[in-house]
Amino acid sequence: MVLFAATVFTSAFLLFLVQPIIAKQILPWFGGNASVWTVCMVFFQLVLLGGYAYADAVVRKLAPRNQAILHTVLIAASLAFLPILASESWKPAPDTEPTARILLLLVTTIGLPYFLLSTTGPLVQAWFARSFPSGTVYRLFALSNLASLVALIAYPPLVEPAITLQAQSYAWSAIYVLFAVLCAASAWMAAAKPNVAPAAAAEAGTENTAPKTSDYLLWLTLSALGSLMLLAVTSHITQNVASVPFVWILPLVLYLLSFILVFDVGGGRSKSGWYARIWGLPLLFGLLAAMAWYLSQNLGVMKIRWLIALYCAGLFVACMFCHGELAAMRPSPRYLTRFYLMISIGGAAGGLFVGLVAPRIFNIHVELPLSMILCGALAALLAWPTAQTGWGISSRKKILFAAPVAALAVTAFVAWNTWEYVDYIRTNAVVMTRNFYGTLRVKEYERSSDGLASRALVHGVINHGWQYVDPAKRREPISYFGPGAGIAKALDFYSGRPRRVGIIGLGVGSFTAWGKAGDAFRIYELDPDVVRIAREQFWYLSESPSKIDVVVGDGRLNMERDPPQNFDLISIDAFSSGSIPIHLLTREALRAYRRHLAPGGVIVYNVTNRFVNLAPQLKLVAEAEGMKAILMNDDPSDEKYSGTAYVLVTDNDKLIADERFADADDIDPIPGLTAWTDSFNNLFKVVR
Repeated sequence: MVLFAATVFTSAFLLFLVQPIIAKQILPWFGGNASVWTVCMVFFQLVLLGGYAYADAVVRKLAPRNQAILHTVLIAASLAFLPILASESWKPAPDTEPTARILLLLVTTIGLPYFLLSTTGPLVQAWFARSFPSGTVYRLFALSNLASLVALIAYPPLVEPAITLQAQSYAWSAIYVLFAVLCAASAWMAAAKPNVAPAAAAEAGTENTAPKTSDYLLWLTLSALGSLMLLAVTSHITQNVASVPFVWILPLVLYLLSFILVFDVGGGRSKSGWYARIWGLPLLFGLLAAMAWYLSQNLGVMKIRWLIALYCAGLFVACMFCHGELAAMRPSPRYLTRFYLMISIGGAAGGLFVGLVAPRIFNIHVELPLSMILCGALAALLAWPTAQTGWGISSRKKILFAAPVAALAVTAFVAWNTWEYVDYIRTNAVVMTRNFYGTLRVKEYERSSDGLASRALVHGVINHGWQYVDPAKRREPISYFGPGAGIAKALDFYSGRPRRVGIIGLGVGSFTAWGKAGDAFRIYELDPDVVRIAREQFWYLSESPSKIDVVVGDGRLNMERDPPQNFDLISIDAFSSGSIPIHLLTREALRAYRRHLAPGGVIVYNVTNRFVNLAPQLKLVAEAEGMKAILMNDDPSDEKYSGTAYVLVTDNDKLIADERFADADDIDPIPGLTAWTDSFNNLFKVVR
């Protein structure tokens, strides 16, 4: 029993630990965008589905000895993939479609090892059920989710700050070798056991009845809905509530925790563990109603911490409902591989919808409203027979008969309020578009400060700049580029002659408003839709007297390809909603920028952010490369200008001493923080 438990725990631990390790390796190659994580998640779910399908086929079609032979051969072959280091040959060209390239990269880098880790849960549980017919096999499923939870929670505070990314890959590969030994030993131990009759292998109190087609469909639906809720809530709170690093971890922790609780059936608990409809359904409908109401209220009536708590609580109860109903329907161990296969198909379906389908059929994020409506409808459907069975309290059947009616009413309330939310998103929107890099909206409205109409480009909750519509005021530099902003003062330092400026992150092109005849701007923009919108819906680029070139693709990668540009100023302003592009903030990145810097030039980082404090980190990076850093904060009273924080990095002592920067603020150090590199960085330290 210890061998099987150790194999399951190790495989699940590696299964979740590899996800941040490999995704972090390739994240800089695709712009540091949050969508890279989503595509990686789709890959992981698809391979998990393949692993579960393999386990189901092997258990049903091969004798125990042949199972052991086949699996041992595959395990030995998977060792050829070690160590798990992505080849730099996979770095994309500027016109590369990112989704397909990421999926192919992952297949060649971790494909077979991840596939075999995916097979372990159902396969080892089937071996366990055959070897120990009196054991509670489904508790191994709870154990595997516990191991995944440990890996997930441990990575940001313990693994990432302690060792480099390359060392993480080697350490993971070493543990994988241990897993290979454990898994092979489990396979041969199971093969040596006598083949127990299926009826004898059934759990105590579990009927050994073949599942019906309706059971398969409900398993798949419940699993898909849980996966859809997970990804929808994660996307919503990271893009529309708070772009806080690691906030995506909390929903995934709750998702895994629900599996642990509902499949923990020891100590006299029910077949669905800690879940029960008597409290689960009322709480679910109450939270769905609250989430829907706050969606329709434009998120403005609660503080961020309470909004995150609300949506995470709703997700947790929804997952307890989905997974609790799954646990209550689980079949005897004879059919467990088919049960896990349906769960995996559902999980992959939810992931595919959010990661690949929704961005192509919706121009805004509607996954959360849709998942809430579906969750309420399914719960209402399941609540209907609950009224007839009395929910375990036969004396209150009249009250319980009202439960499905109330459930339908709440579901209707959810649908109405989510429509109000979608209607708000569309209000005053001139353009709405969505692609791999996220959702963009151009909104036109009248500013309260001056009564003038303006247009703004919004990505999630991040405003990427705005511009007056009035032709007489279009050339005015506003938003993050007012005259008091550190970047405007830095450009003014080089006035009196033609200036060359490099920009990573276009926005609407506001900074070019400071350009004069003879100046040249070379702008690197990751998202082609941003370029199109800036040219078609705004006027900074088209009406600038300066020469402007726009290069599409990741700014750092394109700078590494470009010959030296001799820039006086380089602006790093590529922060997107929910994403902190670490690869633009490392020592290696600074070296790439410096190669393009004219003598005495300056690199200006926009570090305006409520959730992370990047200034101390950039000071360490600058000093490690023999340069100096100063922090310029600006809090203007005029509403047409935004409050900003810019870090200026230079080796030009005259610039540092110039009176324009006399009001520079001190950069307070963060204890224990070290200069980031491509292989060693830690966002955990800079979270405010």
